[in-house]
Amino acid sequence: MNESSSGQVGSGSPTYLAGLLLHGRRVVVVGGGNVARRRVPKLLAAGARVELISPEVNAELRSLADSGALVWQARQFTASDLDGAWYVLAATDSAEVNAAVTFEAEQRHTFCVRADHADAGSAWTPATGETSGVTVAVITSHDPLRARRIRDRLVEVVAEEEL
Repeated sequence: MNESSSGQVGSGSPTYLAGLLLHGRRVVVVGGGNVARRRVPKLLAAGARVELISPEVNAELRSLADSGALVWQARQFTASDLDGAWYVLAATDSAEVNAAVTFEAEQRHTFCVRADHADAGSAWTPATGETSGVTVAVITSHDPLRARRIRDRLVEVVAEEEL
């Protein structure tokens, strides 16, 4: 349940929104598929030191690793991979591995996004968009497609403001 400052129950997301300043901070991404492919470039753009843990990665992530933009550990996840991480993404195709990553992050008091089961993690990734020097972020309660639609409308409104 979400309570407003007036004590009324709201219907919005139960999250507390914050902008993470990840520049120079170690971020661990476990999994090398499509979720990682979408999220890693934004982490790199934020200046994060990304370490990718996955036996295999897609071509785009391999290219980023080959260029030195991120460090790729071509192997299975181990608990010590999270030592010293500021932020973690559990984005494998295995619910068991994602649960283990989330558990280990929780033990270290490190925020973790769990791609396959958002409520089991300690952070959610918003639908974001940028225009005219503004970043908008939308989080809904369990409806990512709605969040994307709303994000797109907000980006349009901000872009129109500049006209």
